[in-house]
Amino acid sequence: MNPVPPPENGRPRPKGEALAVLKVLAHAGADHTPALLTSREVGERIGVSQQAADRYLVALEKRGLIARSLAQRRQRIQLLPPAMEVLRSEYHTYRRIFEGPARLRFTGKVTSGLGEGRYYLSQPGYVVQFTERLGYTPYPGTLNVRLSGEALRKAGVVGDWSGIRIDGFQASGRTFGGATCFAARMNGRACHLIHPDRTHYKDVVEFVAADCLRETLHLKDGDTVSLELTES
Repeated sequence: MNPVPPPENGRPRPKGEALAVLKVLAHAGADHTPALLTSREVGERIGVSQQAADRYLVALEKRGLIARSLAQRRQRIQLLPPAMEVLRSEYHTYRRIFEGPARLRFTGKVTSGLGEGRYYLSQPGYVVQFTERLGYTPYPGTLNVRLSGEALRKAGVVGDWSGIRIDGFQASGRTFGGATCFAARMNGRACHLIHPDRTHYKDVVEFVAADCLRETLHLKDGDTVSLELTES
């Protein structure tokens, strides 16, 4: 039996004891420097045998979640960035249980995109889902907002939030990817942030609304906007 389930949406999601191993390693400081541990010590901390712990470590290494090397009688083990993504996702799950939906506030600057928003938002496969799931038919185009510094870091956490799912589909011989939407306000105006499953943007987020945000809010490139996001 594989102790680490196959990746979901391309991201490894270890469960049970395998996830417990990642937590043990994080507590040991392996998120920022290699931790010196034996398989026996790892097994004792999660309540399994040395052999079982070693199997979990091997599987996690194969999944690209940890890096291991020998250091005398112990192993030098470090958590890799994908492992930290897994732990952050776990954290957000528990935070939502005990604290409720998350909310973020930050600012960004309006910027022009590549003009793809109008094309994608005109596709019937998207229009039907947006109308049913967001409660309105979006204006055929997105407003792009460029983020930097702390705002960029804050916006990055929405990947672990629960939101309104827009499913991918196939039409006219091509595949259109899925996305997740989050309720938002831009300068007080209701809208939604779209977080695509795949995007070529690294510091730009896209918003949709029932009307043209650029015109309604009298915005031009370079203007600063105040943004509020709410987890669904």
